[in-house]
Amino acid sequence: MAMRAHLSPMARRCMIGAAVVALTAATGCGGGGKDDAAADVSCEPSSGKVTLQYWSWVPGMQEAVDLWNGQNPDVQVKLKTTPAGNAGTYQNMSNALKADKAPDLGQIEYDSLASFRLKGGLRDIAECPGVSEAQEKFVDWTRSQVDFGAGGEDGIWAVPQDTGPMAMFYRKDVFDELGLKAPTTWEEYAAAAREIKQDGKYITHFSQTDPNWFTGLLWQNRATMFERDGEAWKVTVDRPESRQVADYWQKLIDDELVATDLQGFSPALYKAWNSGEVVTWISAAWGYSTIRDNAKSTDGKWAVAPMPQWNAGDQRAGNWGGSTTAVLSGTEHPAEAAEFALWLNTDPEALEILNREGGLYPAATAGLDLPALKQPVDFYGGQRIFDVFAQASADVDTDFTWGPTMTDTYRFLGDGTAGAVGGEGTLGDVLEQTQSQSADSLRKQSLDVAD
Repeated sequence: MAMRAHLSPMARRCMIGAAVVALTAATGCGGGGKDDAAADVSCEPSSGKVTLQYWSWVPGMQEAVDLWNGQNPDVQVKLKTTPAGNAGTYQNMSNALKADKAPDLGQIEYDSLASFRLKGGLRDIAECPGVSEAQEKFVDWTRSQVDFGAGGEDGIWAVPQDTGPMAMFYRKDVFDELGLKAPTTWEEYAAAAREIKQDGKYITHFSQTDPNWFTGLLWQNRATMFERDGEAWKVTVDRPESRQVADYWQKLIDDELVATDLQGFSPALYKAWNSGEVVTWISAAWGYSTIRDNAKSTDGKWAVAPMPQWNAGDQRAGNWGGSTTAVLSGTEHPAEAAEFALWLNTDPEALEILNREGGLYPAATAGLDLPALKQPVDFYGGQRIFDVFAQASADVDTDFTWGPTMTDTYRFLGDGTAGAVGGEGTLGDVLEQTQSQSADSLRKQSLDVAD
């Protein structure tokens, strides 16, 4: 499978679109811009032995860290395994930055990089040995994520790690028993949900705590949440394309066709997968290992199909997640931290570990040639599942625009979703509220907001 050929359309545009221009101006207000960090952009290696602190939530990361530590006795990395970003890590990281107790390195998703740069939490590593030269080792659009489309002229703020093109994991055995085919449209998905409910099962769960996941659904429908209007930001969270998604899922919730008492990445969800209570998951490429490792009794029963489409014949996919390894401000060892970040995301052995154990879909071009991404996967009935994700990568809208305060927007979206799922309003109300709250958040950062 020629993954590079599939990914090449993504190189034509920067996924964060016009956000780049605003961020350069924004950092002058909020801190963390290159001018603010001018005194410490140099990146000289430290003398003597070095110990680096690193926060990450990738399963199996310790194995990669152990490999590094065995090869680099003078630069040792201590890993702290943390919750997923918006499940606690970002808030803890923000608190640690304020208290000058942040780790040297942290896992940060692409959509949250701008927020951390705005608050001065990232270290510009453009001058660190090997960083600028290594940019060609990554898929083009991911490079634009970490230098905010400035080609490195305004700094390099992280090392790309992985991407998250989305597809549908589904229990093929259950669908076959019910005489159902993998739904190709959201209309078919809802119809399948009704039949599956009659069999005493749920087609999926609707988590109250995964705003990133819901954003991936919006992304598929070209429902970008922010736009640029000259020098100002325009918040577009509540738009017709978003309402279509929200209203659809609200209907499934109202009709009790999805489980609303199961949170993402929870023991209760894993139990529901193992028991067959929940039979699909719209998720990213990295999700293959989440199911594999937490629903072991279902070995051989799952398959992967493209995301259902809003219009028959369309080929659109969302993106959920995708992360970087960022060097955080305040580190006393930026050169060594950058060296580890580069190794972690380009070394063939490290890439193999992160794919095998963590399910990461690599951002490094060399990683796309990993043998595991070209082989049948036994857990998924021998299906070559990464063929599906390679096509999904080509179908992601790379013009989707991130705002500079996405951590706030995700918090608003998550809090509102929890209320709506609990019966307080609707998902449409959540969009309206999140739009207003996000605009206020931008204004608090002294950013211009268009009406």
